[in-house]
Amino acid sequence: MPHFFNLFRAWRQPLCILLIGAAPGAVGNAIAAAGNDAGYPAKPIRLVVPFPAGGPTDGMARLIGHQLSERLGQPVVIDNRGGAGGTIATEATAQATPDGYTIFFSTTGTMAINPSLYRTLKVDPVKAFDSVGSVAATVNVLVVPNSLPVTNVKDLIALARQKPGSLTFGSAGNGSSNHLSGELFKSMAGIDIVHVPYKGSAAAFTDLLGGRISMMFDTVSSQVQYIGTGKVKALGVTGATRSEALPKVPTVAEAGLPGFDVTIWFGLSAPKGTPPEAVRRLNAELQTVLGQPEVKTQLATLGARPLPGTPADFQKLIQQDAAKWGPVVKASGATVD
Repeated sequence: MPHFFNLFRAWRQPLCILLIGAAPGAVGNAIAAAGNDAGYPAKPIRLVVPFPAGGPTDGMARLIGHQLSERLGQPVVIDNRGGAGGTIATEATAQATPDGYTIFFSTTGTMAINPSLYRTLKVDPVKAFDSVGSVAATVNVLVVPNSLPVTNVKDLIALARQKPGSLTFGSAGNGSSNHLSGELFKSMAGIDIVHVPYKGSAAAFTDLLGGRISMMFDTVSSQVQYIGTGKVKALGVTGATRSEALPKVPTVAEAGLPGFDVTIWFGLSAPKGTPPEAVRRLNAELQTVLGQPEVKTQLATLGARPLPGTPADFQKLIQQDAAKWGPVVKASGATVD
């Protein structure tokens, strides 16, 4: 035992001299670095993405994963597990060991919509995960073909009321964000419009251009070029504020349907029971990443904006949207076994 204390005194003295002679900021940095080296993370982190490689969600996840790996000093390995609207990845990640080395790139769909849409979902995402932090938000835009005789949201609602059941809206499929955007629009406006599901937004947009459907809600990033060249008419963006990519296009709320707000978000979640210190570290580094100008620029190319916040902020957002979308899914009649 005396030998141990002699060793302790031997290395403590030069360390104390070093820290005493250093500036206060350097002391803090030295302590933080020592803590980070000795603690979390000590090995690569797996980031599960609920959609295939190559899509916009995957692109965003890879951007954030790369930036986090730079900050954390450990690789963040992307694990794409697409299929069943994200439920495969949701269930697999929820059942992973809650040690901070498996995290989930969660979305509005996986966390707030799927629990009401899928009859056989094995986990409740609201209860099965710890929130790490929101990452980014994006909005859809309501577009109509040039052949439709309307110029704004009020005109569209008036036309739908004049011809109940005659107007149609396309989507990427039952339960997709653009499907539920249309259902919320239908409900809030008190109109009768018919949903036409497609296998993906691209097929729906082809029919929109041909005038075979009356309208659709699609991502801003997908529609900017067509709106700019006048191939379609943009009536409103779905968020609470205008999109930087379409500054001249009003929100649906300001254009004639007050209170309408559909914002699609992305975030980081971890299996329930993940160590609090891991959650705190991930969130802290995420805030730094989202504040970087180059990250903001790259998110903008994906039609998104940073959405910084605490784990508690993200948990509140998930709970609010789960409560919001549950009734919309039920009213739409959409279910998936």
